Amino acid sequence: MSHEAHKCSSHVHSHDHTSGIDDSARLLIALLIIAAFAVIEVVGALLSGSLALLADAGHMVTDGTAIGLALVARRLACREPTKQFTFGQHRAQVLAAFVNGLALFALIIFLLFESIERITNPQDIDVKVMMSVAVLGLLANFAAFAVLHGGSSNDVNMRGALLHVIGDILGSVAAIASAVVIATTGFLPADPLVTLFVCVLIGKSAWQLIKETGLVLLEGAPDHLDYDELRQEVMSLPHVVAVEDLKMWMLTPEKTQIIMRVRVDEPVHGHDTLRAMERILSDMFGIEHSTIQIEIAATAKRPEDGPKTSLNDPDVVGSAFSSQVHPGTSSIH
Repeated sequence: MSHEAHKCSSHVHSHDHTSGIDDSARLLIALLIIAAFAVIEVVGALLSGSLALLADAGHMVTDGTAIGLALVARRLACREPTKQFTFGQHRAQVLAAFVNGLALFALIIFLLFESIERITNPQDIDVKVMMSVAVLGLLANFAAFAVLHGGSSNDVNMRGALLHVIGDILGSVAAIASAVVIATTGFLPADPLVTLFVCVLIGKSAWQLIKETGLVLLEGAPDHLDYDELRQEVMSLPHVVAVEDLKMWMLTPEKTQIIMRVRVDEPVHGHDTLRAMERILSDMFGIEHSTIQIEIAATAKRPEDGPKTSLNDPDVVGSAFSSQVHPGTSSIH
């Protein structure tokens, strides 16, 4: 088994020291809770005529799909790299989270149209059914949140699933508040108005999720890394005369990748410079995977009758050193 596959396997099957439940099990338990109650809430929404309940039911259906995608993504992320997927399938979890965010916006659009219709044409609501189902939904959502909350805070899908469940909790609270207002005042537009408020809260969370995962899918550098600062730190090393083709991107939000070409003044300094750069990347910037090409900033001659040319010409020597660093390992080629 490769280093990355072993690490991934250890992560997926690692257990929380306090509860003994791993992240995959947490997602599965939350999925069962949400899927079971989504059916109940859909029935309750139809019987009561409450849009707020229907909104919460629709959100729970989206949650079930989201968590199901997260579970599948975790399995794909732990597959061995292949000739086609040389990095493995870590990005599967990012893609799943991105789809989750889009699904939330699709739900919001539906609820907005329904809310406007209900405001202009209020419909009778069975408050008792609405209240009962909303309270049960709140309890179910709290149970799902409690299960997911103890999981990894670095996994984008765990955070995505938590955002969905938080939205469900807010939806249940809104439905309860709406039922109380209707029962005490008879103000039927309270139901769609509360639904609009929930849409705003869900939209904010969905946008953050799409923004984060979209940056990863577009090969963006993480927000917390300063490109110029990193380059300057490498340039400050003794014997480094140039840093070229510096590129940073994220394989996942937790896995930053970096490549660069670094020129040193003499070949003898290549090895020490490489090791120093690895320490800077790991200790200062938290980058555990890098590909660094060391080149010699000097000139040499081809055969005696040939022109004078740079050692950096790919037709001459290519690179002096190349380093690809994984967590806990290091090698020079």
